[in-house]
Amino acid sequence: MTDFSLSDDLALALTLAGEADLIAMNRYHAQDLEIQLKPDRTQVTDGDKRVEQMIRSQLASARPGDALLGEEFGTSGSSNRQWIVDPIDGTSNFVRGVPIWGLLLALVIDGVPQLGVVSAPALGRRWWGSAGHGAWMQEGGGEPRRLHVSAVSELADASLSYNSIKHWDRAGRLDHLITLTRAVGRARAFGDLWPYMMLAEGAVDIVGEYDLKPWDIAALVPVVREAGGTFTSLTGGDPLSSDGVLATNGLVHASVLDTLG
Repeated sequence: MTDFSLSDDLALALTLAGEADLIAMNRYHAQDLEIQLKPDRTQVTDGDKRVEQMIRSQLASARPGDALLGEEFGTSGSSNRQWIVDPIDGTSNFVRGVPIWGLLLALVIDGVPQLGVVSAPALGRRWWGSAGHGAWMQEGGGEPRRLHVSAVSELADASLSYNSIKHWDRAGRLDHLITLTRAVGRARAFGDLWPYMMLAEGAVDIVGEYDLKPWDIAALVPVVREAGGTFTSLTGGDPLSSDGVLATNGLVHASVLDTLG
């Protein structure tokens, strides 16, 4: 058992996000940025590693009984409370100078994401959500603003982000995606953390993509759900147990699942 409340955990996560932002921004556009290719041919930088190492060190001190899963250094500990971290989601953007990247930090309790912090310092924005406490966004030094998904209820009026044609094609679902794009009012590929946060803000209504790992997903789930949205796998199940996810404003979720077959 733990004596920490979810509010305590969220306060810690937000503090860690602030430190992560400083580390990552120090390496963003750095002339001496170290870039390596991982076995799966994705990129990792010294910025990714430094952020995750900091979070591991801080959590080992602040929450020694908790487990941790990180993209760069794997799993440590065993507990029903597991922190999941993607130190820089959108590393390719980070490397190329595209500002759509950021920290994804989640706390999963008994297999369910209970809090998530998404921090995009190059955009000057941070989002967070925790079970029962709503979803919030802070821009620059402004006051936090509570978020809510859109009220769009018809597919014909909905805005979709499909994120990557290549990944839908590899999953053998490209025809289904094309059918969905014909059914919605607008389809774009924003990519990475950005469309999920726009969904929570009410600017996008549907986000679907393949080729994901738990660290790509866990922090997004509480933000979307606490904003009033629905977050499942692309077959309607647990998003953390699948490499394909669907997030919507909830009102069009069943219609999207039906359209995707």
